[in-house]
Amino acid sequence: MELGIAGRRAAVAASSRGLGYAVAAALAAEGVHVAMCSRRREAIEAAAASVGHDAVPIVADVAHVDGATEFVHAAAAALGDIDILVTNAGGPPPGTFATVDVAQYPDAFDLNCLGAIAMCKETVPGMQQRKWGRVLAITSIAVRQPIATLILSNTARAGLTAFLKTLAREVAADGVTVNSLQPGLHATERLKSLHGDGGDPAASIPARTLGEPADFGAFAAFLCSDHARFVTGAAIPVDGGAYAGLL
Repeated sequence: MELGIAGRRAAVAASSRGLGYAVAAALAAEGVHVAMCSRRREAIEAAAASVGHDAVPIVADVAHVDGATEFVHAAAAALGDIDILVTNAGGPPPGTFATVDVAQYPDAFDLNCLGAIAMCKETVPGMQQRKWGRVLAITSIAVRQPIATLILSNTARAGLTAFLKTLAREVAADGVTVNSLQPGLHATERLKSLHGDGGDPAASIPARTLGEPADFGAFAAFLCSDHARFVTGAAIPVDGGAYAGLL
């Protein structure tokens, strides 16, 4: 399917590996000019070279508002503007109510909420002026079904989801869509770090397999397409059926 986004310009945060990389690769395969970022120069330069299509590597730390803002400024300078924004960040440390100190919450909100809000603040007004734009956030299935050992991520990503829903309603008339994808368990480095005990994480998934990052990337690219112009304010699970709720 022709997605109608060849020649568009995208900034994809935290994209040297994992789901962020998969989204950047899928967009580039559709002819989108992509800017990618990581905290490590060697990693992001290798990732951009692998993606091809003249992907632009940018060294930036989106774990904080200043770094997130610097990334989208650098991406806009390199690409000429940003039509597609994909927000993404790693997760905060695992923990429970009993083990996590209140002082740890601000950093988690910077990482999984405020950084994405800052990127939207810098890019969405331009999309509104041009009457076309796509914002897509990579969050987590934990927004719908909190994960017991990830209280920091659960809390911060839920706050971002509320922001995105509100933003979507405010900018829909300007041709800008705002959505989020809620990944379950995918075959990424993050999963390996959280499930290093030798167990089989796929056993809990109705599909009985881990998600493939490339499939996630392809679905993300569709939500950034012209065909998805009527989809906005959505928070969509991509989890192999793991989420058990009706809504």
